[in-house]
Amino acid sequence: MKRWICILLTLVLVLSLCACGGKDAESDRKYVQEKGELVVGITEFEPMDYTDENGDWIGFDADLAKAFAESLGVEAKFQVIDWDNKISELEGKTIDVVWNGMTLTDDVKAAMACSNAYFNNAQVVIVPKDKAENYQTADSVKSLNFAVENGSAGMEQVEALEASYTPVLDQATALLEVSSGTADAAVVDYLMAAAMVGEGTSYADLTYTVSLNEEQYGVGFRKGSDLAAALNEFFKKAYKDGTMQQIADTYKIGDKLIEQK
Repeated sequence: MKRWICILLTLVLVLSLCACGGKDAESDRKYVQEKGELVVGITEFEPMDYTDENGDWIGFDADLAKAFAESLGVEAKFQVIDWDNKISELEGKTIDVVWNGMTLTDDVKAAMACSNAYFNNAQVVIVPKDKAENYQTADSVKSLNFAVENGSAGMEQVEALEASYTPVLDQATALLEVSSGTADAAVVDYLMAAAMVGEGTSYADLTYTVSLNEEQYGVGFRKGSDLAAALNEFFKKAYKDGTMQQIADTYKIGDKLIEQK
């Protein structure tokens, strides 16, 4: 009799643990819906996330995050983070998602539940326009002192070059360092470079030259989060009905959008 009681107790314990595991796997979407907001971790990164004249967050990622939050029945709340601490911010639940032109590196995919890739990108070298002709190859820029966003894909590329660099808060700061002359060069996302440097931009004195890699953007959630699958389904629908393309075209980056199947 005691043996059967022990077996029954063991089965109850196993079933309880399985039930808890299932609940945990499904709880992230429910957690967000119960609190009524999706907290989106970002940095200032035009044209993906930046503020308009009223201080409201806009950009391709910001607009898409708002639409995704609406599909969940909640509001998007934007939280500026230290990019190097994005994983701990997720795990500590100070944010619910990292949605800021995030490159899908092996480290990112190992640390987060990631969406499908949705945008093509590259890391490019930014230099003063009057010096650009001297820096047209990867070898030619190795001697420069770079400013790069701490923990970014750009920093990884500079480290691969074995060049010297100073880590800074975000990519916008990296551009400022080059413009002010405190750094020789920066490495930023191609999409930011296209929007922010060159004639008619905030940094008309800068330009981009060497492309150091090719990469893709994704969105990151907590490990095991069911929100990643929910976002993939949202992406498919938004791509099919033209919403993603319309938003991308608004910010003049529609040619880099990846088809969602």
